[in-house]
Amino acid sequence: MAWGVPTRPPSSRVQALYELCKRTFPSPSSAAPLSPPPASAVRAISSLMDTISPADVGLREDNLEDGGGHGFFESSFMKGSARTARWAQPITYLHVYECDAFSIGIFCLPTSAVIPLHDHPGMTVLSKMIYGSMHVKSYDWIEPTVLASNQPVRLAKLHTDNVLTAPCPTTVLYPQSGGNLHSFTSVASCAVLDVLAPPYSEDGGRICTYYHDYPFSSFSAGCTKAVDSPDNYAWIEAVNSPVNIYMRPGMYTGPTVQDRLS
Repeated sequence: MAWGVPTRPPSSRVQALYELCKRTFPSPSSAAPLSPPPASAVRAISSLMDTISPADVGLREDNLEDGGGHGFFESSFMKGSARTARWAQPITYLHVYECDAFSIGIFCLPTSAVIPLHDHPGMTVLSKMIYGSMHVKSYDWIEPTVLASNQPVRLAKLHTDNVLTAPCPTTVLYPQSGGNLHSFTSVASCAVLDVLAPPYSEDGGRICTYYHDYPFSSFSAGCTKAVDSPDNYAWIEAVNSPVNIYMRPGMYTGPTVQDRLS
């Protein structure tokens, strides 16, 4: 950028989010895992996401209820959805932007929809409730690793187990803290704006794994492990069989991102 030439203001909050993420998140290197971004940068992105409303991302107030709420979505379904009961409503994903360094997207969940417990390996994730209400349950792994005796389960500590209702502050999870493993259950029709940095990548070793959680009392530890409160811990087991989530791509109708910082 030439000195003395004023920077053009972002044309939308979505554009401002893209530009801030572009300046914050470097492209991942296969040589070493990325360190989490500076706290000040995360606060700046969180503060911006806190201001984003449904209208800013092309969601209208009359589209927020179940049933008629999917009128702006594409009719095509993601692979595997045909095996789900006809009455079930899909979770819809609206793609906004993606590059090697980060992705921006929106998950729209009808009432009672579930995104099962899953992880975000080596990733920083910022999530903003755009509208509605959902129950969030999240965990972080206990380090060093604690395994159960003769069982393929690993100990994790509960981070969050409550209901979030919009408007509420943006939440942030990190590779080893903040609830890196989480599940969502919509209490009312809702939408979540997500920034993943970096996004999932099979080539980069960032593969999404799904899990099942068991109460701490279900197993005994392979080594002595003192816990302050058993209710704050759970045994986590990876789900090896395919997880069939009824999800489809949707038509994002908000402001498009202008990739003018490249």
